[in-house]
Amino acid sequence: MRIEIDGGRLFFDVVGCKLAPEGSRMVERPTLVALHGGPGGDHSYLKCELEPLAEVAQLVFPDMRGTGRSDPSPPERWNVDRWAYDVWALCEALEIRRPVILGHSYGAYVAIAYASRYVDHPAKLVLCGAEARPHPKASLAVFRRLGGSRAYRSAKDFFESPTLETGALYSRDCLPLYNRKPEDPDKPLRMKANGEMTMRLLRGELRTIDLTPRLSSIRCPTMIIAGEDDPACPMEGALEMASMMRPNLVRLERISGAGHSPLNDRPEFVLRLLREFIATPG
Repeated sequence: MRIEIDGGRLFFDVVGCKLAPEGSRMVERPTLVALHGGPGGDHSYLKCELEPLAEVAQLVFPDMRGTGRSDPSPPERWNVDRWAYDVWALCEALEIRRPVILGHSYGAYVAIAYASRYVDHPAKLVLCGAEARPHPKASLAVFRRLGGSRAYRSAKDFFESPTLETGALYSRDCLPLYNRKPEDPDKPLRMKANGEMTMRLLRGELRTIDLTPRLSSIRCPTMIIAGEDDPACPMEGALEMASMMRPNLVRLERISGAGHSPLNDRPEFVLRLLREFIATPG
């Protein structure tokens, strides 16, 4: 499905019902909006990982403006605040009130920007495989620990100069270290990615982005889910976020045996955490 939002059509898909029959009543379920990573990826992998939650919530999976199955958009609209606005506008257009927002990887940057700007809009926030600013030194240390000197060198070269050449070596030596369990081999075949967007943001916004000053503005209960072996968004980033958010609202879950996608590496455990968090009164 596509919906017109501010001059462009955004693709989204829905899994699960908003109103569930329960005896003589129709019971309203919460709505979870899942924001994919990348930048430049699409929603397809999150749909596979989160679909079991349709037992307890309605799930909405948008593709960010300019990528996936959403309409193309000009590069000047490829930034975290533009996508944060789109999250708010999509929810308003679909009449989603008090959503639970889950952001993974780059989607977590968008989720932070959204929740800190539209402070009364979300009911809850989940930041998974996330950080509010890059931590390249900590990332390099994890790459060295997991993959030795070759992974360290490839990551360092790519961080310092993201090009097609350094990106190819990074893909070969570093991407296999993102998770502790093998991913579905069909995952990249399903994805409709925008490679130009990925490289543009790696050379631009992601070299300077720092959303840490916004963390204290978030007013909704927030769960941070962090893999202890995440080389892309290392544990230091999760600890930093938790320390800068309102202590009565934030909860940090450190997931052992997990990398950048705890839902891939520890699915049953993480899904149980999410079910409990969604069900707990805000």
